[in-house]
Amino acid sequence: MTQEARIDVAMTPQKAAGDLAAPELYELARMAEAGPWFGMPTTRSNEPARPPDFEWPLVSEHPYLGKYGKGTAAVYLGNGHERLIRPMIFADGFNYGRSDLDGLWQWFNEPYSDAGERLFDQLLAAGIDIVLLGFDTRHDYAQVNAGVARACIEKVKSERSGKAKLITGGVSMGGLITRYALAAMEADPNADHQTETYLSWDSPHNGAWVPLILQQMAHFFESFEALDPTKPSKAALLRSPAAQQLLWAWAENSKYSGPVTTASPLRAQFLQELTQLGGFPKQPTKLGVANGRADGQGPALPPGEVVFDKKFLGGIAGSATARYQPDLGDRQPIGGMHLGLTMRRSTTTAVPALDGAPGGTLDSFGQVATALGIELPEDKRWSCFVPSVSSVALKFDPLTWPVDLHKDLRELSANETELTEYCCNIENSEHSVVTPTLAEWVLRKIAK
Repeated sequence: MTQEARIDVAMTPQKAAGDLAAPELYELARMAEAGPWFGMPTTRSNEPARPPDFEWPLVSEHPYLGKYGKGTAAVYLGNGHERLIRPMIFADGFNYGRSDLDGLWQWFNEPYSDAGERLFDQLLAAGIDIVLLGFDTRHDYAQVNAGVARACIEKVKSERSGKAKLITGGVSMGGLITRYALAAMEADPNADHQTETYLSWDSPHNGAWVPLILQQMAHFFESFEALDPTKPSKAALLRSPAAQQLLWAWAENSKYSGPVTTASPLRAQFLQELTQLGGFPKQPTKLGVANGRADGQGPALPPGEVVFDKKFLGGIAGSATARYQPDLGDRQPIGGMHLGLTMRRSTTTAVPALDGAPGGTLDSFGQVATALGIELPEDKRWSCFVPSVSSVALKFDPLTWPVDLHKDLRELSANETELTEYCCNIENSEHSVVTPTLAEWVLRKIAK
């Protein structure tokens, strides 16, 4: 019988931290800047974003748990177009709060080659109209925002000149949201998505990964801080419905011991609903790109190795230790933290070494290290966020993950992936970043 992936936390009382008073401990906790931690990157460009030709406010007509999602579509007409002719809907991904569509435009229109080529400019030049889809609450349930995606599809159909089929998809969780929306429309006899091509960009079709020790640190240091109710806290994104649906392994707080793949019922419910809808839309050609490698080679991050070991005031006031995720095993140490009289030491059982899996990377360790005042070399800041086996929609149980993370994906048969075609990057690159390999592949496939 296969062991269930789990985390176990030992809580040990500590001696009083010398003469440190409570305000000083709170001040130490504030060193870890407020969050939310672990969001997707934003644009690095200092250039102003191109203003859209027009914007549409969107409201879902399909509630989920009584909630009607809201969002905005920013429309950029293809070169020479006065109306929508060849529309491509591209949805925003995983993060906290309202979408920044200017930032999304800049991120995907950064020069990706020495020649200064820019993906969105090239799509516009090919006559494709880009409709960037943003959400008022990115961290909400995927099903809520799928209703916004459906509203966007209907609006595009009504505004389109001619009968050209749609391209519909998104980046990161935006690919999951549009996947759900298209599948739901195919199950609805009164809906017609008129989408010819579905495109996901490093989307976590089978789930994503944030190191469990870092999840616990977000909760732990947040608990010592005087929270501002007007601002999101360190663990606000981790607590959100979106994170619970997205992450393969999730810990609800810094004290939690137990299974990590079924800790939140929201993920199992989301996967069940997707399965009931057929998993993927059946009508479109399904394209996907992965920021990770296809040859099974992950970043060189030794399982179980200490990434950082921070001591506050020589360890008298507190400490924070993080290790790369060990590879399976029973009660393998992943790190711990303490502040004042409170200490946690954590181990995992049957959790694979996901930090070093091939895939799109996120500076998860880097974000936490920076917040704690720790200097890390660049190569230690980044670890896997969306494994390649997830972004290419390899067929396996997305709840239990009975999969070789280092499987060679270069020549999969049609019955091994849910996608019609996919492209992996030549290196394990930052999650969602545009690279020459991925941009050129997408242009070949959709800018015909």
